[in-house]
Amino acid sequence: MPLRQNDLRPPQGAKRPRKRIGRGNASGTGTYSGRGLKGQKSRSGNRRKAGFEGGQVPLIRKMPHKRGFKNHARIEYTPINLFTLSRRFAPHDEVTADTLTAAGLLRNPTEAFKILATGDIDHPLTLRVARISPAAKTKIEATGGTVEELHATRATIPNTH
Repeated sequence: MPLRQNDLRPPQGAKRPRKRIGRGNASGTGTYSGRGLKGQKSRSGNRRKAGFEGGQVPLIRKMPHKRGFKNHARIEYTPINLFTLSRRFAPHDEVTADTLTAAGLLRNPTEAFKILATGDIDHPLTLRVARISPAAKTKIEATGGTVEELHATRATIPNTH
């Protein structure tokens, strides 16, 4: 016999009857209907906003205000310096995101990074990178290396924070 949607039933005990409040003491929720005696929460129309502390100055108002602006769309670039490249790569090596990951300078090849001009480089390298500082580009080209700038799109650069 095929299983049909109209044959499906919830398991035993999954559906419980609605608790009917204020229907006499024999029901277990009579007299005060589970609200206890007196007070703001026992009255009808009890709507207190979140963070209300009974008239006391709420905690949120005691806290100092946050200052400034935090850009949540900001991309955090991992800095990679020229002196690091000169130590890790042999002359005429090709430097890409994959080779930087293999050298242990990046966690994964999709990580956003930028080549910076800190330090000196004494041998030519071939760089295929998305971001490089103009000073770093000048130093690499002065040693006889080449720089190919790839166009990184917003989709290929993940947020790292």
